[in-house]
Amino acid sequence: MLGACTLVLMATAPGQTFGISVFNDEFRTSLGLSHSQLTGAYMLGTLLAALPLTYIGALMDRLGPRRVLTGVIILFGGACMLTASAGGLVMLFLGFLTLRMFGQGAMGMLSGSTISLWFNRRLGFVNGIRHVGMALAIATIPALNLWLIESFGWRSAYMILGIGVWVLLLPLMLLVFRNRPEEVGQVPDGLAWNHREAALRPRQAPAERDFTLREAMRCRAYWLLIVSMSLWSMFGTAVLFNIVPIVQSLGLERVHAATMYTTFALTLAVMHIIAGLLADRMPLNVLLSLAVLMLSLAMGVMWQAATPWGVYLFGILLGVAQGVMIAVGPPLLVRYFGRAHIGRIQGSTATVLVAASSVGPFLLGAGFDLLGGYDLMLMLFFLIPLPVALAALLATRPAYPPPGRVGAGNDGEAEADLREPDAVDG
Repeated sequence: MLGACTLVLMATAPGQTFGISVFNDEFRTSLGLSHSQLTGAYMLGTLLAALPLTYIGALMDRLGPRRVLTGVIILFGGACMLTASAGGLVMLFLGFLTLRMFGQGAMGMLSGSTISLWFNRRLGFVNGIRHVGMALAIATIPALNLWLIESFGWRSAYMILGIGVWVLLLPLMLLVFRNRPEEVGQVPDGLAWNHREAALRPRQAPAERDFTLREAMRCRAYWLLIVSMSLWSMFGTAVLFNIVPIVQSLGLERVHAATMYTTFALTLAVMHIIAGLLADRMPLNVLLSLAVLMLSLAMGVMWQAATPWGVYLFGILLGVAQGVMIAVGPPLLVRYFGRAHIGRIQGSTATVLVAASSVGPFLLGAGFDLLGGYDLMLMLFFLIPLPVALAALLATRPAYPPPGRVGAGNDGEAEADLREPDAVDG
């Protein structure tokens, strides 16, 4: 399942910022758009794409990820076809809307939610491995997209990407993908559960701290995670979407932007493993604070960059920040709030994150058109995360039962970890 979820995440590339940004020059020249029009369409499309994600997460809880993900994959391939047929600003907006809704939003969320159903104690490390595949996509897909554009034109390139998604993933859904480990006689972390012993010793049966979405939203940690990840989503997406014009505004060549992507991807691949291991061993609130602090440093370096090395250092720091942030998010949600409603809870966070990613690119694009440069916005991107990094230290595990249930305590440090069930390797 780890390999299947990794491929699903990688296949979201045509709907991710690093996959779309390569087409930006072609969109502007072919459709006659300004920077503000292009980034505005991207912002509005991404913002609206975020709205149904909580509902899609609820569908996953009810129907299982396999059925929901199969439908989303079919729709995502269609979104690539729709983008390829864009003849103006409105059609491009619809392309952005569907690419972001079904690719970056729903497929990415369902991949992560499925992994959260299959792993717990090793979730940080496993999620890191899954995102190594995404780092590989970041390192290779932009170059592949450029080759497709040069060889076949941008419209045919997006059609090829859509067909590729169908060919790669639909057989995977049919032959490999399963909803939960219980369907194949396992429990999370790849262990086989001895049901006879569980019946004889019911106190040692697996127990979970299951919060509903409403209960999770009453907890301090939920909102601190939301704010922290929203800043990463907003500011990181803003710079990556506009990286080519930012680099050119410094008097550098497009090749330096491409090299930054490679530097970013390599750093990200390493950090996914390191941060994943740390997420299984260190307090998650400390790692969350570190991720936000590294985001601030990355934005400060980009604000002051004047040479190619400054741009590359930005890629390294952003890779560290993103690697740690991604390692923290899923383990925090499943360990703090349980698996029973994880689809709806992760859907709610995905809604906010996708919406946040819509705002940043427009702010930079509009700032360039209005002010003639990016300095002011990059300075704000550097300053705003600093107090959030300090506040993130308060994202401790909430007490159980959740607030609102009988016997619930105040938000604070939890009791000792629940006892693990007896298990053998399966």
